[in-house]
Amino acid sequence: MEVYDRYYKAMYNTSLRIVKNSAEAEDVMQESFLNAFTKLHTFKGEVTFGSWLKRIVINNSIYHYRKQQKNNEVAIDDIMYKVEDNDEIASDHGQTELKAQKVLETMKHLKDNYRISLTLHLIEGYDYEEISTIMDISYANCRTTISRAKESLRKKLIKA
Repeated sequence: MEVYDRYYKAMYNTSLRIVKNSAEAEDVMQESFLNAFTKLHTFKGEVTFGSWLKRIVINNSIYHYRKQQKNNEVAIDDIMYKVEDNDEIASDHGQTELKAQKVLETMKHLKDNYRISLTLHLIEGYDYEEISTIMDISYANCRTTISRAKESLRKKLIKA
């Protein structure tokens, strides 16, 4: 229970950014914890437990999202993003949070592969190689996708 309490919020938020539905993100997170606990014997300790668990959550989220896309069951505007930015001084905090929320809100309107790749790169902190493995695309395709996603995001933010 201590492990769950320590990681559930971050894992839920990770899933939510990919599946874009609160209830589905909750299901994916629960399923991911069950997967992790039943496969705990495969954890080698090469990375932190949190990183290992996050990889499981991301893989399950992407799998679930793709499955929902095939069934056309995913609603586009089902979610409100919240950004916590504790590093800013109090006077700038509100303005920084509004900017971050605008970026995240705009990201929701990007093509799915752009949104997912940018989420993994900018928010989750994965590098190109890790993202290419997660999304099952080539390294070059990953770099191109992220570059185009950033450009598309810039254009949408300028228009807004």
